[in-house]
Amino acid sequence: MTTLHDFSADTIAGSQDVFDRFAGQVVLVVNTASECGLTPQYDGLQKLHDEFKDRGFTVLGFPCNQFGAQEPGDEAQIQEFCRTEHSVDFPLYRKVDVNGLDAHPLWAWLKSQKSGEDGAEIEWNFAKFLIDGDGRVVERYSPRTAPEQLREDIEQLLSGDDEGDGRTA
Repeated sequence: MTTLHDFSADTIAGSQDVFDRFAGQVVLVVNTASECGLTPQYDGLQKLHDEFKDRGFTVLGFPCNQFGAQEPGDEAQIQEFCRTEHSVDFPLYRKVDVNGLDAHPLWAWLKSQKSGEDGAEIEWNFAKFLIDGDGRVVERYSPRTAPEQLREDIEQLLSGDDEGDGRTA
């Protein structure tokens, strides 16, 4: 069975990141954009990262320019914007496609695991996928879902209650 841990991606700085390093961690994968009406979600994503990182949680941000050309900058510009405007220090990756023939393999897999409101395709910037410690997609969230709304689901996974029924793993 394929999991998050089977993938890799180029970081925004240009090195390759192999995702098996996230084994045992809860991960939130998000497609991002710097010039979107939802861009303020960077602040909420960073707050989640800060709140839970010491418990085995991280956010992975994938800039994408497929929606309204709202991520026009190069990697250096994106990284500078994220750092200076939103104090982002969670991992960021090189700009990717999330839909179409050139979709990054990770995003093709994510979409195959959970459909969204409009089917499998990513509908806009800031679509979110919550991944458990085994690398399995647990939930997909709409771009309109504020990061703060994920706090309970993240807490549940970190506490070992990934079934949502009170049982612990």
